[in-house]
Amino acid sequence: MVSEPSQTAKLAAIARGQHRLTHRKPWILDDPYALSLVGPEWVELWAALKAVFPDRAVEEAVSGIVVRSRYVEDRLEAGTFEQYVILGAGLDSFAWRRPDVLASTRVFEVDHAATQAWKRERAEVMALPRSEQHVFAPVDFERETLDAGLASVGFDPSASTMFSWLAVMPYLTLDAIEATLRGLAKVAPRSQLALSYGVREEYLDEVGRQFISILRALAMQRGEPVLTLLSPTEAEELLTRCGLSMIDHPDRAELRERYLAGRSDVPPPYTTERVITAAAPR
Repeated sequence: MVSEPSQTAKLAAIARGQHRLTHRKPWILDDPYALSLVGPEWVELWAALKAVFPDRAVEEAVSGIVVRSRYVEDRLEAGTFEQYVILGAGLDSFAWRRPDVLASTRVFEVDHAATQAWKRERAEVMALPRSEQHVFAPVDFERETLDAGLASVGFDPSASTMFSWLAVMPYLTLDAIEATLRGLAKVAPRSQLALSYGVREEYLDEVGRQFISILRALAMQRGEPVLTLLSPTEAEELLTRCGLSMIDHPDRAELRERYLAGRSDVPPPYTTERVITAAAPR
């Protein structure tokens, strides 16, 4: 059993915190809790990351990580969703960052029980508020389904829901990904899923290829191997095959235009990962 969040989850939080420390306002994503949730070890983890990845790869990764989170949250705000489900929530701090959204939208965080326990302990230390609108759904996918895990904490399958699934797919088998997507295709009409997927190396630029090469080696050492990378066409075909309909699939240039137009302090997001939004059948 995982006793604390994976290194991947911690590094994603550190990236969100670094964006706030090193880039000027307005921040693409303002996450004042990220570094504190990781705890004091963030300094050591950040130094270790910079020691193995080229500077440009780190800079573009930070950009990509904050852009993907902002992208999903923009999709949430653009709709009229009653519920927001964060799959593989890690150290996401949305429920604390956005009390305005929490007032009208129930937020469910799905992750391993032990990971959530560690996160909740950190939240207690930081004196972050609790809310009945903010629900933790511990799910062990080897023993129970997502449906069962959400049902046990009061999820309403008839309510319109936005699902977020960031930085998880690369570490799953294609069969496991398909099973999850087919389940999500059965949710209430008007529900949507925004996710990120790892991109095949032949579609990456040089910085992206450097990043994924090093990431593969590190992930294997940590016991979290990269298992699934897709081409943009394969990603769209996968979602369609599982019963979902495409809504939005921006490439790097489109994301740069949406979030980084006129900025020279933040580089374009890395090509290693792309975001996509699909809808459940009506």
